[in-house]
Order: sequence, then C-alpha cells, then structure tokens
Amino acid sequence: MVAQIEPFHAIAISRIAHQLRDESRSIIHMEFGQPSTGAPAAAIAAARHVLDTDAMGYWESTRLKERIAGHYRERHGVAVDPEQVILTCGASPALVLALSCLFAPGDRVAFARPGYVAYRNTLKALYLDPVELACGPAQRFQVTAAALAALDPAPSGVIIASPANPTGTIIAPEEARAIAAVCRERGIRIVSDEIYHGLSYGAVTRSLLEDAPDALILNSFSKYFSMAGWRLGWLVVPPDLIGAARARMGNLFLTPPSLAQHAGLAAFDCREELEGHVETYARNRALLLEALPHLGLGNIAPPDGAFYIYADVRHLTDDSMAFCKRLLLDTGVALAPGIDFDPVDGHHYIRFSFAVSTALVEEALRRITPWLAERASERAVA
Repeated sequence: MVAQIEPFHAIAISRIAHQLRDESRSIIHMEFGQPSTGAPAAAIAAARHVLDTDAMGYWESTRLKERIAGHYRERHGVAVDPEQVILTCGASPALVLALSCLFAPGDRVAFARPGYVAYRNTLKALYLDPVELACGPAQRFQVTAAALAALDPAPSGVIIASPANPTGTIIAPEEARAIAAVCRERGIRIVSDEIYHGLSYGAVTRSLLEDAPDALILNSFSKYFSMAGWRLGWLVVPPDLIGAARARMGNLFLTPPSLAQHAGLAAFDCREELEGHVETYARNRALLLEALPHLGLGNIAPPDGAFYIYADVRHLTDDSMAFCKRLLLDTGVALAPGIDFDPVDGHHYIRFSFAVSTALVEEALRRITPWLAERASERAVA
C-alpha cells in the first residue's frame, strides 16, 4: 500500500498569495517560517567569487564540517568529530536520513502535537508509525519526560524540537535532562530538530547532545543564517551511524549545492549581521505580544524562540484553513492554518511568522485589526 501523505496547507495559502500579488495586490507574507532577509553580505561575496573561479561539482566541504563541529564545542561544550557531520540539502533531507538510519518500517516514533507538519508526513512516507503526544498549555506545548515515561509500549524513537514550530516554546534545561534520562532507560532514540537555535529571547537553547550523546541532531542554514533558498543543512550522527548516514546521503541526495557550502562557511563569520536580524525579530515579537491580546487573540503559546506566534482563534472560527483564506483575500495578510501542525485541534489555531520587517508587522496589524473586529461581531450575531 502506498503511504498517504497529507498536503502542507500553508503552501496552498502561499500559492493564493502569489496569485494575488500577480494581480497587483499588496501581500504581507507571514505564512512561511523563512526570513525575509537574504544571506549575509560576506556569504554572497564568497558565492560570487566561487562563481567566477570554480566550475564546481559534487563536493563535500571539509572546512565547513570542521566549522560546524567547532560550533558544538564552542557553543555547547560537546566534542563532535567532523566526520559525524553529514552535510545535507537543508534540514528536510537530514530528517529523512536520521529516521531511515534509526528505524525500520512499522517502528513507532513520538513527537509533540502541535508540531511541524513534516514530522508526521515524513514518518508516514517512510512507513513508520507516528505517535502524536497531545501537548497543550500545561506542557508548554512540548514533549515531556512524564509523557514519554507513560507510553506503553515505549516508542522506538522521539522527535524533539526546541525551539518548536509552530509555538516557539523552548524545553527547560532540567526537562531536557529528564527526557534524555527516560530515553536512556527505555531505549528510545532521540532525533533533535535544532533548526531554530540562535533564535531565542532570553531562554537558554541547549543541544540535546549535552544530555544525550547518541542523539541525532538536525540543523540548517535556513533560519538563523537567513539562507532558506540555498538549501544547506546538516545532520550530526553518533560514530556508529556515520557509515549508514553517508550511504543514504550519497544515494538519495548526492551532495548539497557546492555554491551553498562555500557561502555557508562564510556565513559562520557574520554573527554581527545575523544578530541584527534577531534584534528585528525581538521587536516584531514584542509588537505582536502587545497588540494581539487587544485584538482578542490573547490565548497564545509562549514564543520563547523561533519567530512564530501560535494563536487560539476558536472564538472566531472552527475552520482555520477557511479563516486564513478569507483573511488573505480580504486583507492581503498571509498566515498559516493550525491544521498543518495539529490535525485534531489545529482547526482552532493560526500561526503568525514574524520573520519579516518591523514595518510589515506594523502594517499587518493595521490591516487585521478592523477585520478581526468584524469577524468577532459576525460570530456574536451568529
């Protein structure tokens, strides 16, 4: 039987948004989790130099692998051999590599609901069994050690995301240690999605490698490094899985783009420019946290990191997809429907991505303020 995969509904919203833009409508794109800024200036300069001097081809940058390994030593105090770093075409192939290295068809893999849409669908595509853990405000929308300890039987694995998509919540250090301990005791393998590391607003972002040396770690240049279109990421694997991961990468994806690898190496030295983006996100976050409760959207997940606001709109709709379509058509503001992240309760949620300019956040708030008031009036009458 062929695996049945659900669509990524935010893509449908984005398609409508681009059609409207082609019709000369003013559109504010807050539906995707991608920075509106481009790659750092030095990364672009490095890429231009390579275009002029290197024919390029299939290639794996030893220097980039060494720089990534050094990042874990400097930032997290853990030793990673450069050979443990598998360069990938973004974090999505890294997820495929991690899951296929660890699990066999039929294995059960847990993750938080709400959670990133591709966890559920990639598991299904690989004929693995998704185990969705309902995580609400009491759990800060995150997997907990207690939830993993209560599963009977224990799953083969768990996907952890901190900061998380769509909520932006971060797992506290003591909870991360407890999760690692439960997984060791019960033989649960950890895949940790750390793609939003570098994007936090006061809370500490730990790598699961600090607590679980055998965890597989996903990361990418798409978010903090503002290089989504360059399609460059990495997977850190324990030494015993290097051969399996390299074999899968070579057969399924060959190598990441050579140009992106050169640019990514340069991007590691652009911290001042990149931290400027984080300051913009922090301002945008503050604006939304101040404004949304006044617009009736006060029930939101705590956005400790990433660049998302996950808001409860059950007082306005029972159909988040239809809600987002109507909002887009009426105001030109594109948001993501919660059904991407939670097939059970996501009909009552929407996600704002605030990885845009502060001016666009302000304009989006101006547009949606009267629209939300009108929807509340309609609902009250109904």
